[in-house]
Amino acid sequence: MTNTPPISRFPVPELIELPDDIKQMILAVQEKAGFVPNVFLALAHRPDEFRAFFAYHDALMLKDTGGLTKADREMIVTATSARNGCLYCVVAHGALVRIYSKQPLVADQIAVNHLKADIMPRQKAMLDFALKVCLRSQDVTEDDYALLHQHGFDDEDVWDIAAITAFFGLSNRMANVVSMRPNDEFYLMGRVPRT
Repeated sequence: MTNTPPISRFPVPELIELPDDIKQMILAVQEKAGFVPNVFLALAHRPDEFRAFFAYHDALMLKDTGGLTKADREMIVTATSARNGCLYCVVAHGALVRIYSKQPLVADQIAVNHLKADIMPRQKAMLDFALKVCLRSQDVTEDDYALLHQHGFDDEDVWDIAAITAFFGLSNRMANVVSMRPNDEFYLMGRVPRT
């Protein structure tokens, strides 16, 4: 018998105790994914913050405009989360990189060293910028914009890269502080063919 650690060091409410809108959101995610990612349960500890967090998350990650693909967005999260030492986000968003890119090895490569990853030069430039925003945002200059423009990104794409990086900087820090544990399901997603 294994002793499974808790998903958060803070209280995790039971689904039945949650406000209806949050409960419905969690059930919809469960229906789509086949399980409930622990981030939903851990952040439900504070319903108002849960709503604000997922509203901004969805505005950044689910938009269907701009020059970033879903894989690009998840690559940004994986690379910057690795630099922030966030196990939860590297594991969870790495799974999404594998799924959206249809490349089972690339998420691990990006988490360790995106410069050695099997990705396009455009994506390397995107991740160079995201990591600069993550680690040294005060050093961003017009030269960074010019380099991204050379790779086909426009100013709105640059905003998206920066906003995703900044938002997940908050997410990484909260996940680390509350000791959020990744779901076991994430580890194999996108690595092996679905049955």
